[in-house]
Amino acid sequence: MNIYVGNLSYEVTEEDIRLAFEPFGQVESAAIIKDKYSGQSKGFGFLEMPSKAEAQSAIDGLNGTELKGRTLNVNEARPRTESRRGRGGRGGGRPF
Repeated sequence: MNIYVGNLSYEVTEEDIRLAFEPFGQVESAAIIKDKYSGQSKGFGFLEMPSKAEAQSAIDGLNGTELKGRTLNVNEARPRTESRRGRGGRGGGRPF
C-alpha cells in the first residue's frame, strides 16, 4: 500500500520516516518529495508497505503523532492523476 505522509518538518529525512514506520511492519520504500531546483523538502513524502494490514496499522498509529516538532498527516495515498495543471493535450501559447 502506498502511504502519504504530510506536514513533515524540513529536517526530517527519509531514514527518519522509515524508522517511524518500521515498528508497524516492513517498509519497502520511503521518499520525501523535494523541490527540483532548491532540493529542499516540500514537506511531504510517500512510503510503500507491502502488507495492507501493516500499512493500515501504521496509518492508524501514526496519524496525528509528532515527528521533529510537527504533527503528521498520514493516510492512504490517492492515485496520481494524469494531469494536475492542465498539462498534456494541446498546451498553451499562441496558435499557429
